[in-house]
Amino acid sequence: MCGRFVLKATPEEIADYLDLIGLEDFPPRFNIAPTQPILIIVEGERQELGSNLPNRQAMLVRWGFMPGWVKDPKTFPLLINARSETAIGKASFRAAMRHRRILIPASGFYEWKRPAKEDGGKPQAYYIRPKRGGIVAFAGLMETWSSADGSEVDTGAILTTAANTSMSRVHDRMPVVIAPEDFSRWLDCKTQEPREVSSLMRAADEDFFEMIPVSDKVNKVANVGPDLIAPVEGAAPLAPVKEKSGQLSLF
Repeated sequence: MCGRFVLKATPEEIADYLDLIGLEDFPPRFNIAPTQPILIIVEGERQELGSNLPNRQAMLVRWGFMPGWVKDPKTFPLLINARSETAIGKASFRAAMRHRRILIPASGFYEWKRPAKEDGGKPQAYYIRPKRGGIVAFAGLMETWSSADGSEVDTGAILTTAANTSMSRVHDRMPVVIAPEDFSRWLDCKTQEPREVSSLMRAADEDFFEMIPVSDKVNKVANVGPDLIAPVEGAAPLAPVKEKSGQLSLF
């Protein structure tokens, strides 16, 4: 699951990473939460017939996916994540998987490691970011929901997959990360059917992310400062990762 994330990169950095032509200015965000607006990237029409140049566009959607067939949003659960293993066939996401795949830029995300029942205590929050720094692009889906009065709301969800071994020390799910060389393929909903991009919906490499223990300030949506991603001392160390050979690895 991914329930909070961070986007602290500048508009220029995001535009460069995702090959966008310009991007309006916006402040860094350190505690992006469900129902809030999130920045997404979609593939637009080619600027010239036959052109291979990307024409990606940025827009804001509400984080919380709403299928078009929903009558009353008050009776429908908030879908902030979509399981990549079942999204192709699941009624809520089937159409979006075929027609409205998106990229969601992020600097990192938060996850909580729950203590064993016998140990007691409270969950430890971790800020999970690329070891190399910079930006990642989560795989996502969008849908425009129309109300009875004709108003429309653009909505989105982050696709998740089973955690790799390193991440599983904190949680059993993680966001799907799309590599830059696969951006065009993922966003191409005209020629790339869902089954043809299913291989992209996999866990990141074992050494892609690093997990930094942070304070429980992130638990409150009202807290939005950069101190949320500052490391804290005193957190129990994560167990070493066991490689397939049975040997231990600390990366």
